[in-house]
Amino acid sequence: MKEIMAIIRMDMVGKTKDALVKIGFPSITCKKVLGRGRKKVDFSMIQDYISEKDILSVSDKKVAEQISEIHRLISKRLIIILAKDEDVKRVIDTVIETNRTGNPGDGKIFVTKVTDAVRIRTEEMGDAAI
Repeated sequence: MKEIMAIIRMDMVGKTKDALVKIGFPSITCKKVLGRGRKKVDFSMIQDYISEKDILSVSDKKVAEQISEIHRLISKRLIIILAKDEDVKRVIDTVIETNRTGNPGDGKIFVTKVTDAVRIRTEEMGDAAI
């Protein structure tokens, strides 16, 4: 049994949920998250108005934090899916197919081993609980 965690764009949750339902995975957990990847802020869009050095020394620190690479966090969604080992590749392929645009920020997928699961209502354990 595996836990599949996918960090995706906010506007892709509905499409991803629908795609997972089509392959037999209606049960997901979704959370609002903030984060950032490796891509740096492109200051060229505002370089005619203010330099990166000036941004970082602005007296209003809230403004500087909003546009500086050091503090910039992007709103994303974290989808969590539990799957049997034999279904993991199908879930991952579906998430990739649904979310890939070819642009930075498409997301990440992490897969971890789950040692057990228990359904509280029935006390079913293992694969039966998912």
